[in-house]
Amino acid sequence: LVCPAETPEGQACGLVGNLSLMGYGSVGSPAEPLIEFMINRGMEVVEEYEPTRYPHATKVFVNGSWVGVHPDPRGLVNSVLDTRRKSYVQFEVSLVRDIRDREFKIFSDAGRVMRPVFTVQQEDDYETGINKGQLVLTK
Repeated sequence: LVCPAETPEGQACGLVGNLSLMGYGSVGSPAEPLIEFMINRGMEVVEEYEPTRYPHATKVFVNGSWVGVHPDPRGLVNSVLDTRRKSYVQFEVSLVRDIRDREFKIFSDAGRVMRPVFTVQQEDDYETGINKGQLVLTK
């Protein structure tokens, strides 16, 4: 997220980092709709969690707070990704799934440095008439 073309020369070399042209700071969005969405998709709230029922469940964190657990993290991640791609959830919401530690982290707070991400679909979309290899701007 630091621009490599804006590297100073001389004594100040390495001391100054300029934000790249495409980078921006997140504005933030409320976390409550995300938590309600995941509860409706089978997430168990951390206060009601019994470790004996789901011993290998994935922990779900929202903005650094442990909010619940989910027995099927792949399905939960896919549903949250799908809602973000369809713009039901803010595009600034960051999703991180750590398979090794069995954690799913969602960040929607303000002040995060971000960059644009391009999503590539590997097949033709017959509903919209978009063929494989075409570049389409959706936002």
